[in-house]
This record gives sequence, C-alpha cells and structure tokens, in this order.
Amino acid sequence: MYGRIDPKPSQKVVGADLGLYSITFTNNLDEEHQALREFQDFRLEAERKGFRYFLEVFNPNVEPGISEAEIPAFVNDHIIRSLAGVTKNGRPLFLKIAYNGPKALSELVQYDPQLIVGILGGSAGTTYDAFKMIADAQRYGARVALFGRKINLSEHPLTFIEMLRRIVDHEISAEEAVKVYHDALQRLGIKPAHDLAADMQLTETMMRYR
Repeated sequence: MYGRIDPKPSQKVVGADLGLYSITFTNNLDEEHQALREFQDFRLEAERKGFRYFLEVFNPNVEPGISEAEIPAFVNDHIIRSLAGVTKNGRPLFLKIAYNGPKALSELVQYDPQLIVGILGGSAGTTYDAFKMIADAQRYGARVALFGRKINLSEHPLTFIEMLRRIVDHEISAEEAVKVYHDALQRLGIKPAHDLAADMQLTETMMRYR
C-alpha cells in the first residue's frame, strides 16, 4: 500500500489497497489451527493499516479423509467457523470459492446474507461449462464470478466476457450464449477449439484439486 513495511499514520497510499487471502482446509487439525492463527494475524494487520481483502477458500487439495459428497458441507462449515465473531471491519469484501453445486451455495448464502459469495472458475472446460456455471451460481445466490482460465484460454476473451455479462443480465440463456459466441467467432474468422456440438456439452462442474 505504502511502499514500506511500517508507514507513517498520515502517509499517502501509493499502491494497492485490495488483496487476496487464500486458504485451503484439508481436515488436518494442527495445520488448520495454524492456518486460522495466521489468518487472524493477517486480518488484524489489514484492519490496522486499512487494507481490504477478499477471501479465497479452495476445496481440499489432498485426501481429506472424508467422502467427495461431504466436501461441500465441509468447506461451508470451515468458512463459517473462520469468520465467526469477526467484526465488519475485519471481514472480507467477498468470498472466492469453488462452485460446489446449488445446495451448498444456497445454504452458505442463506446462512449469512451479508456475506457476498463469489465463485472461481477452475479449469477451462467447454464454453457451456462456463456459461452454465455462471448462470446457476447467480441463480443460487452468488454475486461475484472470478474466471481466470475460462476467460484467458477462450478463443476471444472480450466476446466471451460479453456473453457472461449478457447471461447475468438475463438477456440470454447459457445455451443461447454458446451459439451466439460461436456465431461471433465465425464472423471474426476465429476457429473454435471445439465444434458447436462438443462445446454445448457440460463436463465437470465440481471443483477437484487432488
């Protein structure tokens, strides 16, 4: 923020005042206790210095000793516990989490309506993967989408983003957006990575990291 570790109280902000804090829970008690202590230290320093942040929580990236079906509830539970008792000034502006399906997302949103939940994109997949994910996530309460590879690895990122925008503005369905996107690629003279039939397929929406 200030270009130095210990700024003066009146020093002007010359850098970024918004950052990402990322944490991954793996069902290891000692590691998670340490991770939460470090998260607490970060929150306190951030609040003292006026630094804003958003919180990224990944699904387990190693075998957590629970079934795949239990992971969405496991992640939700850890998010709620991590932020329990944290004052407004210490809370993240929003969450960045894997889209673990409508049930898990809606439960988290309904439990704490003041918490802004955002989803991460994961691997590139098909165009329909991305368009369907953002449509479903919005339907079940997500208010932010942070798509990295899905946009970066698309054939034409600007048109891809335009389709995402039109979907969340309810101008077009996810299915229609894939067709419009392919039409746009044809007009631009860009060969799609998949033909339309293949790009309309839904592949993997659960976010696995192990």
